[in-house]
Amino acid sequence: MDHSREGMKFIFVTGGVLSGLGKGITASSIGRLLISRGVVVTAIKIDPYLNVDAGTMNPFEHGEVYVLDDGGEVDLDLGNYERFLDISLTSAHNITTGKVYKSVIEKERTGEYLGKTVQIIPHITNEIKAQIVNVADATGADVCIVELGGTVGDIESMPFLEAVRQMNTELGKGRNCLFVHTTLVPVMGTVGEQKTKPTQHSVKELRAIGIQPDIIVARCKDPLEESIKRKISLFCDVPQEAVVSAPDARSIYEVPMVLESQGLTEYIMRRLGFPEKGCDLEGWKAFAHRINDQERSVRIACVGKYTNLADSYISHLEAFHHAGAEAGARVQVVFVDSEVVQQYGITEDLLNADAILIPGGFGVRGIEGKVTTAKFARENRIPFLGVCLGFQIATMEFARNVLGMERANSTEFDSETPFPVVDLLPEQKNVMKMGATMRLGAQPVVVEEGSKAFLLYGKALIMERHRHRYEVNPKYIKDLEAGGWKFTGRSADGVKMEIGELQGHDYYVASQFHPEFRSRPNKPSPLHLGLVRAAVERKYGGTQ
Repeated sequence: MDHSREGMKFIFVTGGVLSGLGKGITASSIGRLLISRGVVVTAIKIDPYLNVDAGTMNPFEHGEVYVLDDGGEVDLDLGNYERFLDISLTSAHNITTGKVYKSVIEKERTGEYLGKTVQIIPHITNEIKAQIVNVADATGADVCIVELGGTVGDIESMPFLEAVRQMNTELGKGRNCLFVHTTLVPVMGTVGEQKTKPTQHSVKELRAIGIQPDIIVARCKDPLEESIKRKISLFCDVPQEAVVSAPDARSIYEVPMVLESQGLTEYIMRRLGFPEKGCDLEGWKAFAHRINDQERSVRIACVGKYTNLADSYISHLEAFHHAGAEAGARVQVVFVDSEVVQQYGITEDLLNADAILIPGGFGVRGIEGKVTTAKFARENRIPFLGVCLGFQIATMEFARNVLGMERANSTEFDSETPFPVVDLLPEQKNVMKMGATMRLGAQPVVVEEGSKAFLLYGKALIMERHRHRYEVNPKYIKDLEAGGWKFTGRSADGVKMEIGELQGHDYYVASQFHPEFRSRPNKPSPLHLGLVRAAVERKYGGTQ
């Protein structure tokens, strides 16, 4: 392989025992700690599934589809990287088996392999290495953190593990590559004994592939006992100082401090040959503190279709953490299934909510429950935020119940509606494929001066990320605005409606774009911040 830029270093994060151990948060936290020492960091997520990207994947199965500035539809862990590292990534930072095989097959079809038999080794592994190195080099970072999705031992992960094993040899063992392995240390029985055997077996599996972990991050309910650290160190051939305890934290934003307190950053800096530098985590600590340690709290009902899996709305949850820290209130998100509202009407959770969010989604299931919710928020002056589909729902509800357009709908849900107030984008009408064919990525939005959105953003031109096929039908804009549903944000050409605000309501705002995808610690999404502030005002009055 072509060696990466001189001085480029890699940290590979793998997982063992079972999925969902928090590899992404571990990788993100390590990145934040290195940044606190002045190291420039980038990140790559490897997903071993055969999908080319996450765009066509069901949120129930895989959680949220995260959208990047360049329109890439990627794994939700890239959202964690962007939030923790405060950087903007590209779709190339999400490498999938589908992408790798697609590239290799295309090269084979054009004769690039000169008639050779194309095999997993070296052709697939070389492609994996090339994609990792090319992405890392293009960023100009000092360290590239590479998270390998899945669990060690999965058949899908084998080519990726083999590729990074080769990279370790080629780049010079020890100084340019570090392997961080996350494992589970369960507690068994009433005695509460921490068990190391799953970790031992997981490391054994990794070593059989030819990778010796340099650091073990052990997930457990409570901090690891010293005797357990010693045992893991002995059996897994890892220095005791490199066995790191990752107990449950109050929020993911506290994990960097948990790792820092055990000397992990100094260990990594030393192993990678970086000079010792002072740590600047004060701003991060203050932010993490503000998330949980607030006297005031508000309840926000999230009325969605994928509420059985919180990961389906993870960027909204994090945006509310960011907004709550800024607004001085802890935000409790309560999930409400829109199908339940559709069947039974307004629920207790909605009646008790200080504010309501209707997030994005696709398909007709539960739509009428969302319409009912939007009507309830409008009529009862409850702070409301609609995002993407939520923006379209608010438009449909207003057309039906304020303007008297009976059966007003989106053609996505009713192709025979007499009032298609939401319709397919003209450029989408002949699109047959599903993957990456929507209006995607960051695009400019012109915000009307004097509007709520303008006051929140503080500027007239903003960039926000999109992911949709349908738009407000231009035919109905004049009637909607005359009735009081004002479009205060529009595309640069003025054709597409981007932000809606209900006149005469304290906070009833909706956006066609997804503001949650650009929300960051200490830089919250303005529309989520507006909703939280309105919820605090509704609950506590003028005590802010």
